[in-house]
Amino acid sequence: MSSRSSRGKKRKERESRRVVDKFTLKTWYKVITPEMFGGEEIAETPSADPEYVIGRTLSTTLMELTGDYKKMHVKITFKVSKVKGDNAYSEFHGHEFTRDYIRSMIRRRRTRIDGIFNVITKDGAKLRTSIIALTPFRCKTSHEKAIRKIMNEAITKRAAKTPYELFVKDLVAGKMATDIYKKARKIHPIQNVDVWKSRVINLPTITLPVEAPPAAPKPVAESEPKAEAKPAVESKPKAEEKPAEVAKS
Repeated sequence: MSSRSSRGKKRKERESRRVVDKFTLKTWYKVITPEMFGGEEIAETPSADPEYVIGRTLSTTLMELTGDYKKMHVKITFKVSKVKGDNAYSEFHGHEFTRDYIRSMIRRRRTRIDGIFNVITKDGAKLRTSIIALTPFRCKTSHEKAIRKIMNEAITKRAAKTPYELFVKDLVAGKMATDIYKKARKIHPIQNVDVWKSRVINLPTITLPVEAPPAAPKPVAESEPKAEAKPAVESKPKAEEKPAEVAKS
């Protein structure tokens, strides 16, 4: 009888010790992109504590954000910076072209010119950018150095006079690469130029003053129609007065 009672007690203890799945206790947080990418929800991530969400990174394609199929090779990485309620707000962490897209551009008997440059934006953000230029045929070493110098000068000057968010848009959209292409082709024929990779080292540290929008032109008040001026009556010229004759004595 004692053995049976002990077995019954053990069964009751096992039933009381039910295993709770920790995953069911986690909360799902919506990852929101920064405002320069529309501030949209792109994913969800589970966590038992909101502090564990901060610092997580996730990637998506520019095609999914803009709907442009031509940008399906551009991967954008976001990093969660703060959590508010069930929303996890992220910051731009970098972008990169897919490896197969880079390999598809490279051909034989062509010159590949690479450059890696650290730039600082107008508001103090620091980024590391990687640029690639391809020529339709092989070029001299002197031309490579000159084109790489143009890359450095163009992207450094553009970053120094551009705020962080606008500079990131220029990198991702390809405007920066177009600017370098127009300058580099004066030295040697260029097939294409791309800023194929970037990474944020430091976020902006300077708060720029908000530029006031241009004042709208004042509406012209409708004035009452003026009465037409009557033409002045021409006055006849007076006859010249003759000098009075001196009386003879």
